[in-house]
Amino acid sequence: MNFSIPQVTFALSQSSDPQTLNSAIQILLVLTILTLAPSIVILMTSFTRIIIVLGFIRNALGTQQTPPNQILVGIALFLTFFIMTPVAEKVYNDAIQPYTSGQITQQVAIEKGLSPIREFMFKQTRKKDLLLFVNFAKLKPASKADIPTHILIVSFVISELKTAFQMGFVIFIPFLIIDITIASVLMAMGMMMLPPVMISLPFKILLFILVDGWNLIVSSLLISFN
Repeated sequence: MNFSIPQVTFALSQSSDPQTLNSAIQILLVLTILTLAPSIVILMTSFTRIIIVLGFIRNALGTQQTPPNQILVGIALFLTFFIMTPVAEKVYNDAIQPYTSGQITQQVAIEKGLSPIREFMFKQTRKKDLLLFVNFAKLKPASKADIPTHILIVSFVISELKTAFQMGFVIFIPFLIIDITIASVLMAMGMMMLPPVMISLPFKILLFILVDGWNLIVSSLLISFN
């Protein structure tokens, strides 16, 4: 009995009409975007600053795994969606919609799509951090348009880390004062064997509730991106 081995071929053809992309290419593009999506969200949006600040809050409170990581990541994602919505709408209106309707080419669509994202990153990037990578790359850009996107991304990430740590430092101060006060009181009472964290934790949670901490932190994050 003879068996025939099937032959599978895969061919690519050029097309000037974006609507003629076949299903295989579309699936490939979707898988590629899904693979790069976490890096895009983390490194080119407000996600980095938000998740670090939320992590500082939990560490300052000393509640260990409360809120859990899933909650913090979820809050950070939805806040990122809220902050980045104007940028995403501009990318869709200026790049995606004209490209799918055949009004602009793919290269023009990429340039127009990157423009709002670059504008957002430039607004949040410190000049000192940007000059650091520009000088190391030995570039002499005449304007912001001459700065490559990959240099802008790393500069943006460094700036976001510094801003997040600055906000985290301010968050830690009131809780640190409570810890020092509780530790001093316990030492004065001769209760050195009692862990100060057990006593200070309820007071820190109470302080956070009284000042409406979550509202204060979220509003501070939103203001920091304006």
